[in-house]
Amino acid sequence: MSCTEARYSFELYPPRNERAAAALPATIDRLAAAHPDFISVTFGAGGSSRTASLEVLRYIIEHTDVSPMAHLTCVGSSHEEANRLIREFLDAGVRRFLAVRGDPPVGLPEGVDPIGDIRTTAELVQLIHRVQAERVPYGELPVPGLPARAVLEHREHVQIAVAAFPNGHPSSRSVSQDIDALLAKQAAGANLGITQLFFHAEDYLHFAQRAAEAGVAFPILPGIMPVTSPARLKRMLELSGEDLPSDLAIELEVEPTDEGRREIGIAWAARLGQRLLDGGAPGLHLYTFNQHEAVLSVLDRIGALASPDRPACPTPEKSATEKEPA
Repeated sequence: MSCTEARYSFELYPPRNERAAAALPATIDRLAAAHPDFISVTFGAGGSSRTASLEVLRYIIEHTDVSPMAHLTCVGSSHEEANRLIREFLDAGVRRFLAVRGDPPVGLPEGVDPIGDIRTTAELVQLIHRVQAERVPYGELPVPGLPARAVLEHREHVQIAVAAFPNGHPSSRSVSQDIDALLAKQAAGANLGITQLFFHAEDYLHFAQRAAEAGVAFPILPGIMPVTSPARLKRMLELSGEDLPSDLAIELEVEPTDEGRREIGIAWAARLGQRLLDGGAPGLHLYTFNQHEAVLSVLDRIGALASPDRPACPTPEKSATEKEPA
């Protein structure tokens, strides 16, 4: 699959200490040099990493040619707080969002509603569109043949991604319920899906096919990650709720060296990524764990990085916006 056909993107999280903060710009620069479609930045429950997330997003905007994607969560926000935060991201230049329901913050006092005013991801999607429409209700464009700029009914639109769960959301009763949730998000204005981490291509391919047959029209990017140690695999399983991939787990456990485990994780992710692309996935979203080497190695092995014999893909525009009739 050529670079014009597939999209590749990365996910980062805000640095958690000064040492990580000092190292992150170099990682972003290396990731940006691969010309991804976007780089997403996670957002802590209840806005716990709001300032740090915004700083990372601003670095991407100011120092790279890559479009940033801001994560937003429903949990713990009032309408007023969510409106203010969305506007803050838009004012900073962000035009892509990942809207998710999110997990309640740890240690909430008894009796406090962990959700807040926005109860569903679909409501958050609608709110993002509404804030952008209020912020930029119309625009002016030069019209050939007219002496002055004409006011046209067009708006600057944003891209809003939502989460997809190939093996089911933990609270879901069936795959059909997960797909119904995607359809509700689509009706609210979502225009991209990004999956939770999974380990077998068939999980994604079967889910994407069922979603398309049910009427989900937006592309769904499979989210993958090179798992380079038993500890990281354990952590990913805890976060995702996925079943243990026994063959990968055994390979990582019996390999005695860090370099050997790194090679196992990269090779596994590259095979998975190639199988997904061959099966019709529109691209790959790579969870980086704030490290660039492994994910770039994965893309290199599936032929997605530039080389003397393979020129780089054109750099995507910084904004994901489009001008169209309101």
